[in-house]
Amino acid sequence: MNNKEYRPTLAQLRTFVTIAENKHFGTAAAKLEISQPSLSQALVALEQGLGIQLIERSTRKVIVTANGEELLPYAKATLEAANAFHAHARGAHGTLTGPLTIGVIPTIAPYILPTLLRSITETYPELEPRFVEEQTEHLLGKLRDGQLDLAIIALPSEAAGMVDVPLYTEDFVVVTDNNDALAGREDLTPAELDSLKLLLLDDGHCLRDQILDLCRRAHINASEATNSVTRASSLTTILQLVMGGLGATLVPESAIATECTNPHLQVSRFDPSVTAEREVGLVFRSSAARAEEFRKFGALVTAAFEEALQRSRNV
Repeated sequence: MNNKEYRPTLAQLRTFVTIAENKHFGTAAAKLEISQPSLSQALVALEQGLGIQLIERSTRKVIVTANGEELLPYAKATLEAANAFHAHARGAHGTLTGPLTIGVIPTIAPYILPTLLRSITETYPELEPRFVEEQTEHLLGKLRDGQLDLAIIALPSEAAGMVDVPLYTEDFVVVTDNNDALAGREDLTPAELDSLKLLLLDDGHCLRDQILDLCRRAHINASEATNSVTRASSLTTILQLVMGGLGATLVPESAIATECTNPHLQVSRFDPSVTAEREVGLVFRSSAARAEEFRKFGALVTAAFEEALQRSRNV
């Protein structure tokens, strides 16, 4: 029976949202860093107080009931509002303060973070940034679950319930060893990639998908152009393989100063008429109460990229 005096706690709402998002009690308990019995007790207390069933559980699966699906957006909005209230209470309105968890993909993080962290300290002295480096798919999942506040990724995110804010466009360059016929060129065409054995990051990295898309647009058989046996999870490893003569690769231009200073590597650029680039931006939940503050934060990300780009062009 519905208790008219009952008011759910934020902890109970957070429990409900986390279970509904993950469809698994064990996963939800781990994310909330509580025991499964405590998780179940919080959900039962919420359901009894409301007088309705939100989650249907069995030995095999967890199902969000029709009532649960209807109330889930309101629970999420309440948690967002509470987070915003807490953030604004720690400082002046419009100023980022307190904890902020930021996701960054691996092909961006190493090149902009040194400058970005310095800018954050100067611009938002009361902000407590926390960074998570993972592939795009995992970052979007954490955003949906509320584990991240925003993410810096290649756009578009194509994720429901998210807002994309474009920040900058970045060119790709080709990296070969010194002996390659394309080494040092400034007028490459995409079709010339067909002469290379391309070494790419593992599946799941958006940079891999962007390079394969460039190959397809140049009518290059991607399966033949790329090495299907040699695999790596970082650009640093890929470039070590290039130095060893195993092939060539493409990297974002901002990575040159960090990754391509070895004298055995040569950077080649596409002709200015060629479009070989990626768009990078911020992504956050459409329900985020601090959307305008996040957009202002994006200016720091853009400035950090521009500094990394200048360092690369000076190499």
